[in-house]
Amino acid sequence: MTYSTPSFWRRIVCLIYDFLLILAVLFIASFIFHFIFADTQAAYFKPLFQCYLFAIMGYYFTWFWTHGGQTLAMQTWKMRLVTADGHGLTKKQAIARYLFSLAGIFIFVVIDWVFPINFISYYQLVLISILIFGSGFIWALFDRDRQYLHDRLAGTRIIRLEE
Repeated sequence: MTYSTPSFWRRIVCLIYDFLLILAVLFIASFIFHFIFADTQAAYFKPLFQCYLFAIMGYYFTWFWTHGGQTLAMQTWKMRLVTADGHGLTKKQAIARYLFSLAGIFIFVVIDWVFPINFISYYQLVLISILIFGSGFIWALFDRDRQYLHDRLAGTRIIRLEE
């Protein structure tokens, strides 16, 4: 097999596919959480629910990245996540990549907890965080190896599998 860097748009389409898959996983996980914690008005509910979903997503991605280097979407689009030198990821690298990739959204959630922003909706807040901190994805357009910022920080890269 030979390896090359997949195009920016191929990775974005794969990201959208992964989003749809993780949405289904989070839907089921949310159902289970709401079944166990029926009191949605409790003060602890929102932060506990957000941390729970954050952990579920983290487990989903780190498990796939450390067991073959491919999520289901990456298998479909023939891509694999490897270390900068081409080896499989360790759990530490997978967790670091996950945290780096969600840093922008996580920062805005923390800001919302500490300083509730009441003049814009939650969805507008998420959109702003994606636009500002989504720059890690835009980074790939200017990177010499066309890698995302979170891949640079975590010491990983996405390769295209060609047969």
